[in-house]
Amino acid sequence: MLFNSQLFILLYLPVTLTVFLLLSRRANNTATLLWLVMASLFFYGWWNPNYVPLLAGSILVNFLLARTMVHSRRKSSRRFVLMTVGITFNLGLLGYFKYADFLRVSFGELMGTHFSPLAVTLPLAISFYTFQQISYLVDVWRNKGREYDLLRYATYVTFFPQLIAGPIVRHHELIPQFELDPLRSGVWERLGRGIVLFCIGLVKKVLIADSLADIVDPAFDSASAQGSLDFTRAWLAAFSFSWQIYFDFSGYSDMAIGLGMMFGYKLPVNFNAPYRAKCERELWQRWHMTLTRFLRDYLFVPMARSKRIPHPRILAILITMFLAGLWHGAAWTFAIWGLAHG
Repeated sequence: MLFNSQLFILLYLPVTLTVFLLLSRRANNTATLLWLVMASLFFYGWWNPNYVPLLAGSILVNFLLARTMVHSRRKSSRRFVLMTVGITFNLGLLGYFKYADFLRVSFGELMGTHFSPLAVTLPLAISFYTFQQISYLVDVWRNKGREYDLLRYATYVTFFPQLIAGPIVRHHELIPQFELDPLRSGVWERLGRGIVLFCIGLVKKVLIADSLADIVDPAFDSASAQGSLDFTRAWLAAFSFSWQIYFDFSGYSDMAIGLGMMFGYKLPVNFNAPYRAKCERELWQRWHMTLTRFLRDYLFVPMARSKRIPHPRILAILITMFLAGLWHGAAWTFAIWGLAHG
């Protein structure tokens, strides 16, 4: 179910928001959060209900590991092991579903052997909720994450506006907001601002990004089939694609933030006019900002501060951007693109 679909706009969102606000008025906080979890799992399962148990199982495993770490604060070695197990578990799931075929085919080409793909279907949003839960585990290990109950943790991970494509929200940014009254002072202003921002994102996605796709897709298909394009069409497709992915992704982020406002929650800004950047560093400070800060805080900084590798800052940025490229897509083109940015 897409944010720009009629089913979402005309049925799912009005029903979910109305019931949420009614529960906020007549029931306790537990009922409203339980409704959000149920509605979010329904939203997620609309694409493929077979992957709902995977999401639920991932939430439960990470919750139990974090809770065990919280109660083992004086046993640093045990907490480190638990964090390592959690990261391995999360990356293992992501690696299997997203990179199994890529690694299998690449290894076969390297060895001069043909391996047929496993044809593993990539679960929706696994790249996003994996990073989200890793950040929580690491924060708990660093004593920067507190213990939450299962309902609040599940709401944090599954909250449907940010579940599918971000922003990548950290636990301390969203979970404390669950204690706020959705009907507190300013509720109509938040609803109004949320609807306006959602509409802005909808215009970006439907009127601009999808229109540019009518230029980009035929050109890319033609290049794939024929192997080349004429000069004008090639550059037109390249520039159109640059704007298509910006308006598509930033439009989705605007819709997600607007939806969060409607429910009374503030989600982090994800784009800040990235094409105004004057250099690569500034571009990544403006583009998909929640991903950039995740990579900075949980990958780049630990490596850059390491005394065990030569030229740690240089290697850290190259490795970080190489992995950022692979995170965007399981192909060597993405890996090279990420390394080039590094």
